[in-house]
Amino acid sequence: MHQQLKNYLTLILFFSILFGFSQQRPGRPGGPGAMEKIKITGTVIEKISKQPLEYATVTFISNKNQKVVAGGITNPKGEFNIDVTPGMYTIKIEFISFKSIELKQALKESTNLGTIALVEDAAQLNEVVIRAEKSTVEIKLDKKVYNVGQDMLVKGGTVSDVLENVPSVSVDVEGNVSLRGSDNVRIFIDGRPSNALNMAEALRQIPADAIDKVEVITNPSARYDAEGGAGILNIILKKGKNQGFNGTFIASTGYPETYGLSANLNYKTEKMNYFTSTGYSYRTNEGAGKTNSEYYNLDGSTSKFIDETRDTQRTRKGISTKTGVEWEITPTTFWTNAISYRDNRGDNEDLVTYRNFDQARQFTFDNYRLNNGYDSGNDFEFTSNFIKNFNDKGHKLTVDGSYSRNNDKDNSIITAVNETFPDQSSFSTTMNDEVQKQFQFQADYVLPIGEGSQFEAGYKGNFNNLNKGYDIFSSENGNSIGNLLSNTLEYKEKINALYTQYGFKINKFSYLFGLRWEDTNIDVNLLGTNEYNNKRYNKFFPSAFINYEISDASGVSLSYSKRLSRPRGRFLDPTPNISSNINIFRGNPDLDPSLTDKFDLGYIKRWDKITFNTSMYFERTTDVFSFVRYESGDFVGGTTDVNGVNTGGTPVVLSTPINIGKEQKFGFEFTLNYSPFKSWKINSSFNLFDTKTTGDFTYINSQNIAVTTNLDNKAVSWFTRVNSRVTLPYKIEWQLSGMYFGPSNTAQGKSLGQYMINTALSKDILKDKATIAFNVSDIFNSRRMRSETNLASVSNYSEFQFRKRQFNLSFTYRINKKKSDKDREAPKGGDEDGGSFPG
Repeated sequence: MHQQLKNYLTLILFFSILFGFSQQRPGRPGGPGAMEKIKITGTVIEKISKQPLEYATVTFISNKNQKVVAGGITNPKGEFNIDVTPGMYTIKIEFISFKSIELKQALKESTNLGTIALVEDAAQLNEVVIRAEKSTVEIKLDKKVYNVGQDMLVKGGTVSDVLENVPSVSVDVEGNVSLRGSDNVRIFIDGRPSNALNMAEALRQIPADAIDKVEVITNPSARYDAEGGAGILNIILKKGKNQGFNGTFIASTGYPETYGLSANLNYKTEKMNYFTSTGYSYRTNEGAGKTNSEYYNLDGSTSKFIDETRDTQRTRKGISTKTGVEWEITPTTFWTNAISYRDNRGDNEDLVTYRNFDQARQFTFDNYRLNNGYDSGNDFEFTSNFIKNFNDKGHKLTVDGSYSRNNDKDNSIITAVNETFPDQSSFSTTMNDEVQKQFQFQADYVLPIGEGSQFEAGYKGNFNNLNKGYDIFSSENGNSIGNLLSNTLEYKEKINALYTQYGFKINKFSYLFGLRWEDTNIDVNLLGTNEYNNKRYNKFFPSAFINYEISDASGVSLSYSKRLSRPRGRFLDPTPNISSNINIFRGNPDLDPSLTDKFDLGYIKRWDKITFNTSMYFERTTDVFSFVRYESGDFVGGTTDVNGVNTGGTPVVLSTPINIGKEQKFGFEFTLNYSPFKSWKINSSFNLFDTKTTGDFTYINSQNIAVTTNLDNKAVSWFTRVNSRVTLPYKIEWQLSGMYFGPSNTAQGKSLGQYMINTALSKDILKDKATIAFNVSDIFNSRRMRSETNLASVSNYSEFQFRKRQFNLSFTYRINKKKSDKDREAPKGGDEDGGSFPG
């Protein structure tokens, strides 16, 4: 945004000079035909901290014709030095998220305007921005914004790597995203919800270099989708806005073997802005895991032990692009159209080895399962955005539409070999074919009413259709057993929503009250077995926000919203993962949605070098989702059964999500941005929450006995992260981050603590036109998800590491764009700030 205004003002200055020369009467320089320039100087600072504001814009507007005739941008010391012709001017000083200042002045000779102090625009109705200069995190009233462009740790990575560094967000080793410790979070891409069946894999397909910023909305207003009990994460992709042609090229390589090449380009004319973000990536991931199990007889004595180890090798390659054009139809009307396309494919090798022992832990036999898989997919999306601004005070109409189609195929061959007893060997194949189509339409109307009041209303329709067929075939000792498991999952979703909200300001209090109504009709059908599930409901979702502005540097906020969590993706998908035949995951298509009441009390305070944001929150959820593990009789049948291969009659432990009852969560979190020196910046966050869950679960075990398990649980969990960025001698940037996830109890065992440390170094070269960066992810190879489970028939200890330590080297080259450039000017419709889409 910085570079956009810089280029824009430079072009204006250039053309104004040409225009001025063309209007001069012929004459020698300095003679009667020429008008001498005068120098106007000054310094722009931040009022509270007294720190200089670099890249603040200074614009000179002629009072004669109201045209911009000159302009400039402040240097790192906040100083400006601009040449103008004598005359009457309106001088406008601006900086993003700060109140602009206008000076009307007659300039007859060179003048120093002195020191001009800007204050943050804390009177904005829907957000209060507390900003740390050049910080990667912006703290706002209703959300936190993580700016990706300045983070060296994610170079050469994916969206999953980006989210690992976002405050309040955590990503487990399998790529599943949670917010404040809850995985009932809604993922948006450019303000539109993503309904990918496998969200973890979908996020790994988008390169980090394509991401501009991530918005964390923990307590959304009625403007947003009601879905997402924990909140919303809005991932905003890059879209150039700078005048003329400019862009960035990034090449990266790494170990384990990783390559990437991407380009973010745009060309902007007076009326049109063409942009593209296109890249190719090749990635390999090495993972590992183990599960050590002890099995019990009915009398509680030990029957046997099985030590299960897992080694994985995943290879992904693909291209992705988002290309579009923004058309300025009139100065108040804008129309943007874009096409996104991704093509990804890869190989997956998963080797699971079993060492079997008797009740005295004496070795009995070895066997293994080798899963060789191949998957491919392509995603297409067309989006259109129309904006009509009725005036410059925020009165506008926004209309959005999108259509997407996703195709995915996933096939694998599973070879099970018993080295001790070859006659128990088997061979299986799995085939999955998925097609998803989605259409969305939404319209939003914003009407400011008087001073400090605003009315909003809107509609959204979301229509989603997914069809997934899966087949599992098996043979034993070369003898075909046939199609053991086959079905077709059909998911149809129709959601219509209306919302309205009204905000107003009285003295230092700001209020925002809203109400959203959603009508939902969802069919989850298994066509092969004639199982039909319909979920039809409509509900109101109120929201309320109250903010008190204590001073320019501090404020208190209180908010409430009702949220909904619809089961999606792997929660619903009944396709079993049979890489292991004794520890299996399967979704549950009969899940019901859960409802959450969210309360949040927040406080923001800023000092000269410190920005502190803290909040206490309380959440009450009914029909909460929870993963349970149990001995499933459905999967047991001696050597073989209808759901895969099972050696020696070992009970299969199935992991699946269920609705268990009620959950209450009380938590506390804070975010601290501290800059002890100009060359050293520290961001840190801490989240502590207490969770109380109540509910029972009944299942049929391998002895065909109904077993009821009480899942009441009370647990205290916490996680923290610290990020430090230091400028070393020779202008070398060093970034170091650490994350720790504390242990917590579960209803059936406990999750153990884990930590990860990342580091990165970067150096600008070629006169700041290029940057070379080196980063190491998970330095100590410590990012392992570890847990203990205790059931009546089995207890085990397990750990899993999706990706081992990674080294990455990247080279960035900028065309007509400096490293510090950042789009300072918000998009004409404001859709990229997450504030104008209703969700």
